[in-house]
Amino acid sequence: MIELDGAAGEGGGQVLRTALTLSMITGQPFSIKNIRAGRARPGLMRQHLVAVQAAARICHADVADVAVGAQTLLFEPGKICAGDYEFAIGTAGSCTLVLQTVLPALLFADGPSSVRLNGGTHNSMAPPAHFLQRAYGRVLAAMGAGIDIRLNRFGFYPAGGGEVVADVQPCAALRQLDLLQRGARRLGYAESFVAGVPAGVAKRELDCIGQGMGWEEEQLLACVLPAEYGPGNVLLVTLEHEHVTEVFSGFGEKAVRAETVAKLTLEHARRYIASGAAVGEWLADQIMLPMALAGGGSFTADRLSLHALTNAEVIARFLPVRFVFESTERMHTVRITSIDV
Repeated sequence: MIELDGAAGEGGGQVLRTALTLSMITGQPFSIKNIRAGRARPGLMRQHLVAVQAAARICHADVADVAVGAQTLLFEPGKICAGDYEFAIGTAGSCTLVLQTVLPALLFADGPSSVRLNGGTHNSMAPPAHFLQRAYGRVLAAMGAGIDIRLNRFGFYPAGGGEVVADVQPCAALRQLDLLQRGARRLGYAESFVAGVPAGVAKRELDCIGQGMGWEEEQLLACVLPAEYGPGNVLLVTLEHEHVTEVFSGFGEKAVRAETVAKLTLEHARRYIASGAAVGEWLADQIMLPMALAGGGSFTADRLSLHALTNAEVIARFLPVRFVFESTERMHTVRITSIDV
């Protein structure tokens, strides 16, 4: 039994999600206390509860009665089983965070699987669906994973109502990957999606990105979604390089100017470009787990958050791996190595 304290490090939901994923894969049970103790509203939110329920269903786990607000959990996994799964968060809670909890486990199932999730697809506190498709999904593909992610309907906060579907092929073993350089840029573009808000918001955001990046009109794409999807607005900046794709996002909010949303998104993209690193802050966090499952790997990142460092600590509780962090003025290098046991 692995005992975890959710108050350690960053104190958010990543501790729980990583533990669920690795418990399913390794067969090691775990208990956790102080779930999300570092958040203003500690305990399980709806999306965390669905992640627990989804993991339990996929591996036939024994789990005590648990509900929204719970701050403790005991999880005893069984065998991962392939299947066609469907989960509804019922709010604008993030589909993508639930999906990231179960996708790695389904790679180790006994056959192909599909997962359909209903809820929020573009939330400010979670990776948007496009990030999973273009950035996270490309890294997994390079490691030998067969995953296809489709966005069927946008779901913005607070209405939700979005839908994401992922098809997963079993993978005998993930390949080790070294992402130390991004390579030459092949493509760069920005998209502004608006639903139930004036189309002028998209134009203002894209004008700001165009000026800041020196991009031409064909690289600036305004996308007006059906009004019933909203109200909502997401701005995406995608940078596709030889070895990796990065996606930076900004979210429109009430009383926040479109130019402010664009400038914050531009700031993150520029920081990444200037660093010369292969991946950005958020992708760095997400690829630690699959690299550890592969038994090793390495990458350079423009920034390492406390979120990422906490994630590394949880991964090392379940897998025989060691994380080594090296830093320079411009970037951080993370090396993951296997430990003989």
